Amino acid sequence: MPRLRETSSNVVRGFLMGSADIVPGVSGGTVALVLGIYRRLVSAIRNGSSALGRFARLDARGGVRGLREVEWVFLIPLLAGIGLAIVTLSHLVETLLEERPVELAGLFLGLVLGSTIVAWRLLTVRDSLRLAALAVTAVVVFLLLGLREGTSEDTVTQLSDPALWAFFGAGAVAICAMILPGISGSFFLVILGMYSAVLGAVNDRDLVALGVFVAGCVLGLALFSQVLHWALGRHYDTIMAVLIGLMVGSLRVLWPWPLGVESTSLGTPASPVVLPVVLAVAGMAVVVGFDRVARGAEDRTTEEEQEDLQAT
Repeated sequence: MPRLRETSSNVVRGFLMGSADIVPGVSGGTVALVLGIYRRLVSAIRNGSSALGRFARLDARGGVRGLREVEWVFLIPLLAGIGLAIVTLSHLVETLLEERPVELAGLFLGLVLGSTIVAWRLLTVRDSLRLAALAVTAVVVFLLLGLREGTSEDTVTQLSDPALWAFFGAGAVAICAMILPGISGSFFLVILGMYSAVLGAVNDRDLVALGVFVAGCVLGLALFSQVLHWALGRHYDTIMAVLIGLMVGSLRVLWPWPLGVESTSLGTPASPVVLPVVLAVAGMAVVVGFDRVARGAEDRTTEEEQEDLQAT
């Protein structure tokens, strides 16, 4: 009975994380932090990525040994809840993208702005080197995203009907958000122009495209996560500065006017104006407020761990 209760609880936690992950700018990791499972999740991801890395190096015995170290009883219900949220909510989000693109772009803009503020707070060193890395990344990303608009009709078609290799690459990149503080996988999908395509694949039950996307996630977890762990450990502030620049530059793709998330052109605000602005402010407030709650939860967890160590 206790095991069933814990399993059900983890499915619910996963559903809440998946609900956050489907929205660009909201990090499922932040939700995990509020729910008190972030460290278990990071540990499971590290063990899993380490095992996959061994398989990639053709070390089958080490890979199997690594998989045994993963806390599957915790991870499988959590992943089931995340998957349930994505399947349940993706149709609603896709419908809003088609019917309310300007309003939804305003919401996404505010969510990413809030995430930028959260990520800025995570910087521990703000010297000229980090600020330069932030600024250069922001400018480069801003200019590169502008190339997506109007270069050719085929380019737009590729973004709305991408090849299978694009799903593979998107999965490999998006999965890295699982180990990046304050960053969501959906945010990466928006930058890559794959957000609508992946949502569509989920709603259409396109098993081939989804299978390729998952395969990309597996490869990304096996190869990139270890590199990111190393980079965050050795060059934390530089990586975070680059990520903040990435978010600032990517705001171009979320500008609601004139075509919202479907365009990178920077038109002047046009009707509707009030509701997108209100949603942007609300989205930013939700992310910043949620981060404060998460910080409180993390502080309480740290205090409890210190008390346990003193007691022993």
